[in-house]
Amino acid sequence: MRKDIFKRLAKDTGIYGISSILARTLNFFLLPVYTRVLSEWNYGIYTEIFAYIALIQVVLIFGMETGFFRFASLDGYDSRKVFSTVSCFMLTIALTFFCLCFVFSEEIAARRNYYPVAVVYMAGILAIDTFTSIFFARLRYERKAVKFTVYRTVKILSEILFNLLFLYTLPKYFASHPHSALLDFFTPEASYVYILAAVFCSCAVSALLFLPEIIRTQYRIHWPYLKVILIYSLPLMLAGLQGILNDFIDRFFFRYLAPENGFSWEEQLGVFGAAAKLAVLMSLFVQMFRYAAEPYFFSEASKSDIKPVYAKVMKFFTIFCVVIFLAINFYSGILQYILGEKFRSGMTVLPIMLFAYMLSGINQNISMWYKLASKTGIAIAVTSAGLLTSIIVNVLFMPVYGYRAAAWGHVASYSVMILVSWQMSKQYYKIPYQWKSIIMYLALGIALSFAARIMDTSSILLNMCLYTALLLLFVFYAVKKEKLR
Repeated sequence: MRKDIFKRLAKDTGIYGISSILARTLNFFLLPVYTRVLSEWNYGIYTEIFAYIALIQVVLIFGMETGFFRFASLDGYDSRKVFSTVSCFMLTIALTFFCLCFVFSEEIAARRNYYPVAVVYMAGILAIDTFTSIFFARLRYERKAVKFTVYRTVKILSEILFNLLFLYTLPKYFASHPHSALLDFFTPEASYVYILAAVFCSCAVSALLFLPEIIRTQYRIHWPYLKVILIYSLPLMLAGLQGILNDFIDRFFFRYLAPENGFSWEEQLGVFGAAAKLAVLMSLFVQMFRYAAEPYFFSEASKSDIKPVYAKVMKFFTIFCVVIFLAINFYSGILQYILGEKFRSGMTVLPIMLFAYMLSGINQNISMWYKLASKTGIAIAVTSAGLLTSIIVNVLFMPVYGYRAAAWGHVASYSVMILVSWQMSKQYYKIPYQWKSIIMYLALGIALSFAARIMDTSSILLNMCLYTALLLLFVFYAVKKEKLR
């Protein structure tokens, strides 16, 4: 086994993970603020809007990040021309989108019952993030992990500062200055508009960091390059769009399918969105692993002995995910106090969302095969299967079970995607995944989670000792079985 590969991958994962940890820590840091300052209604609208942002961003980025990695790494392609082409394309898309949203902001806001200024902030966030995404991608391609991390960290810290500044100072200011010109950009009381304004300002900071590179870049489209990049990237965009829909379509269903149980759909979505964010540590590990693994997988793809390495990476990835699943699940009684009291009723979905994010990570690992084999069109079939599953589960069960159905929809969707992708990979790019071990670790994690619930006592101290013992039991078993000592 090539230990140097694992060491380099682990190092890059760690460096990229610093910014990812901070980004996800942002959720932990601001979640208690949001769920105490904002109402469930405002937090529900915030959750819906950011689902739209995630969805639209996939369309605007157009799969160009992966397209850039692919063709900048191929023999016969000039990486500088590839970057010039992609950056010019992204700039054009970003400016066009922002101008259209700005012009029609009143109409868009009226249709969704949003504040018009919120639509302008959304457009600004998407335009800046779309354009700067290719500059962040180039840092990853050049393996400038430290610079990538520094820039991302500055963006994240500025978002925290802007959030605190706006949420805690502006409402007081507006109370004593009811005719302030700033009310053209904010609401008199703290609302989701404040969060959008904070994110927009942090995006502007991010763009300023790249200003020297932005100025030096030659924005020129090399049409032969653009054609092949678009052909490669378009299926990834469509698959990514379906993937984001898998992640967020339940947020859109709340508006139409949430049960009439004495709470508005906005309030139900707010409670679900807040509880789901506590599962952020799982998605954090998945994200930081993807940042390091994607360029690495492409760079090592031509080596004849690499497939067994991919398989072993998958197994150890699963083990780490199960450890995170158990740790968060076991100590959820403490984590619930991160949320404001009115949001804690949604804690029942936490273990379900943790498991769903774990399956999402496994699916991302498997999905690398069609990128490496240049069979990106298959991604559409895989994500279509998952999206259809998610729609069926939500439509059938959300009107009865509410946000619990939304959580189980994620589990069902990712399970189907894993199965479909794995079956197709056996025909085009077979990787010898150690499925017996992977399933065994997943089953053991679920079993220990149920065991903890059965053995739950009235003593918090005794429970913590019990949970810690069960977690260490799993770690000890994995270390011994994999012969890591």
